[in-house]
Amino acid sequence: MSADMTAHTPTIVLVGHGMVGQRFLESLADRGVTERARIVVLCEEPRPAYDRVQLTSYFSGKTPDDLSMVEAGFMEKHGIELYVGDPAESVDREARTVTARSGQVFAYDSLVLATGSYPFVPPVPGKDARGCFVYRTIEDLLAIEEYAKTATTGAVVGGGLLGLEAAGALKGLGLDTHVVEFAPRLMPVQVDEGGGAALLRTIERMGLTVHTGTGTQEVVTADGAVTGMKLSDGSEVATDMVVFSAGVRPRDQLARDCGLTVGERGGIAVDELCRTSDPAVFAIGECALASDGRVYGLVAPGYEMAQTAAATIADATDETVDGFTGADMSTKLKLLGVDVASFGDAHGTAEGCLDVVYSDSRSGVYKKLVISGDGVLLGGVLVGDAEQYGLLRPLTGTVPPVSPEQLVLPAGAGAPVALGPSALPDDAVICSCHNVTKHAIGQCESLAEVKKCTKAGTGCGSCVKVIEKLLPAPKDKGLCGCFSYTRSELYEVARTLRITSFAALLDSHGRDAAKGGEGCEVCKPTVGSILASLNNGYILDGEQASLQDTNDHFLANMQRNGSYSVVPRIPGGEITPDKLIVIGEVARDFGLYTKITGGQRIDLFGARVDQLPAIWTRLVDAGFESGHAYGKSLRTVKSCVGQTWCRYGVQDSVKMAIQLELRYRGLRAPHKLKSAVSGCARECAEAQSKDFGIIATANGWNLYVGGNGGATPRHADLLAQDLSDAELVRLIDRFLMFYIRTADRLERTSTWLERLQGGLDHLKDVVVHDSLGLCDELEALMAAHVDDYQDEWAQTLDDPERLRRFVSFVNAPDAPDPSVRFVPERDQIKPDLTILTLGRTNSTLEGASR
Repeated sequence: MSADMTAHTPTIVLVGHGMVGQRFLESLADRGVTERARIVVLCEEPRPAYDRVQLTSYFSGKTPDDLSMVEAGFMEKHGIELYVGDPAESVDREARTVTARSGQVFAYDSLVLATGSYPFVPPVPGKDARGCFVYRTIEDLLAIEEYAKTATTGAVVGGGLLGLEAAGALKGLGLDTHVVEFAPRLMPVQVDEGGGAALLRTIERMGLTVHTGTGTQEVVTADGAVTGMKLSDGSEVATDMVVFSAGVRPRDQLARDCGLTVGERGGIAVDELCRTSDPAVFAIGECALASDGRVYGLVAPGYEMAQTAAATIADATDETVDGFTGADMSTKLKLLGVDVASFGDAHGTAEGCLDVVYSDSRSGVYKKLVISGDGVLLGGVLVGDAEQYGLLRPLTGTVPPVSPEQLVLPAGAGAPVALGPSALPDDAVICSCHNVTKHAIGQCESLAEVKKCTKAGTGCGSCVKVIEKLLPAPKDKGLCGCFSYTRSELYEVARTLRITSFAALLDSHGRDAAKGGEGCEVCKPTVGSILASLNNGYILDGEQASLQDTNDHFLANMQRNGSYSVVPRIPGGEITPDKLIVIGEVARDFGLYTKITGGQRIDLFGARVDQLPAIWTRLVDAGFESGHAYGKSLRTVKSCVGQTWCRYGVQDSVKMAIQLELRYRGLRAPHKLKSAVSGCARECAEAQSKDFGIIATANGWNLYVGGNGGATPRHADLLAQDLSDAELVRLIDRFLMFYIRTADRLERTSTWLERLQGGLDHLKDVVVHDSLGLCDELEALMAAHVDDYQDEWAQTLDDPERLRRFVSFVNAPDAPDPSVRFVPERDQIKPDLTILTLGRTNSTLEGASR
């Protein structure tokens, strides 16, 4: 701070708490400023900073909390005062105070304006009618989502980046969607004419109607609500709602009102240190007019400004601060499922430059590189295939190590040399969002370490694939000391070679030291699960029995006092009164504790191992079967009541839940699986917190995957939408078998999906678009499971030999375990934990497994 601030605790006031504002706070914290200064943040929105770049992912199942940019406890840890829903109303630069909407007045030593931008709405008649929206904040999205429930058609004004995201959102909400773009092509800022044409063809094939080269003349209304649009070319579009996404303007009114210098076309003028015309006031992000005369609308330049302003405020001298003199405007994104990227001089404005173009209109791929006369890569445009973006962007300004033609041609079409990350120099910037070089990434051992130490890969995410290729190979990927293969590799070995026993797999593919051995506690249950997934028969026959853990060994969940719980399957949560009575009678007659679970099941606790056959005899006779609550398999498919009973329901969720649960019952997997089916968007079954969840739409079903509850909850991602019953089942078949085939040991679908190279996009390519040609095989594997399924408890009860294992002591098979005791509580029972059970439990298991 300046010398006159040393006598008191300086105050820094930040106006605006978006992505750039949060980065400014993090930079202050990294420099220790939060320990010696008071930090006040005035935030206009009702929530802290969130990822506006990923805003559209809200319609794919992300919640506002998922999008948050603020780590839990960050504000408290650094003593930052955050006032949400309380924006700055005025600035008195002479008194150095800021007045908030609430009336609070804050004195400042340094003021930082991070007010961002606002959507431009063309001044056309009807623009304020009911049904007109902008696409900028989470609140905007909530309003659009609610209004779309009563609409059938939507129109987006603007065919740029945000406009196409908005169009994708409307299409995802089930609306017939139009895009109106005044320029002659889509995304005119990012792509050239050829790229725009390729993008247009692909988007129109998706069912969207695009109007280019025309503007909005009037929004037509009736009774104050939108009914259509008149375009400048004389045509009309019938629509129920209009979303304006025709660009943004810097929010500089606060600066204007207090007399700061602003640009002729807007933006708060700043120097290279992000200082305004008042040295005590800074401006960063989209509200700032940089010293090069540009307003930057991308997050990466905003981050650079935030770091520059933080460094300047944190006592650094002008010589030690890297001033902001401009930024890389390269960008890579996926719009409506289409990869689009541009970098460098994408439009070829340099004198004497040459173009190298590859175009395949059939597949929607367009690639153009701009090359100088002496071979320097100046920039490029990629549409439909942006795989090389992470390598091409860092090479901009250099002569690539291979010819330009080899950089754009697809494999097998004359591109003999693959350009890898090793070709990049150490100072190449791999992550432009956080300005992280190849050298910095090379100091890390894993992607997680890269993200933690450098923040690379946590912004737009376009650099993740390149980062992964730069990281060292894992030292030993083997499952355990017995196998040098991963779980997924062992699955392929067993499937391809039709190996049906652990001993055979260990002898043929175990490490040398393990051959002839017995395996370990890691590989035995893992291989047991693999063999069960490949329909290797009853899991407790022969060698299979020795591979199972305690729960699978007795087809029940072991509890803390050595007793077991019983969970009969109740598909979809639907049960008849007669079956309810049977469960009640069994619980009463055997003195079991009864609990209704969150997954719409009835759990019966307190059974001794010798009681399990008698309990299941009564349940099987009543039509129940194993609920597999003990296995790494499908547990439940939860459902709401759906359209049969609920006035909001749009599909029969109960019927679908029952169909899915009966189809996937007994399916052994790397980890337990949970599912749910909701009959409408109100989501009463909580489908988005499941490994695979289904939500009904007016046009069918939306399928979400990779969610889970628990200690680290994760919302599932939207895999496909508006599916028919048959399409839904087919995609779930593929998803589950691909997960079983490729996941690691004890890896939930949520963790697997986050680890999967390429993430959700790759999963879509594989299971939706069949990019690997595996789908027929995946469907066949699931069909074999469905055809071969048999209830494990029914099989057990039919075989006296199998029943012999259900004893507490092999030398006294008729004797109950005396140490399994209970005490009363709330008219039921609970374990008597005063009894030492550890020794008894171990001896019981040892005896029962012999």
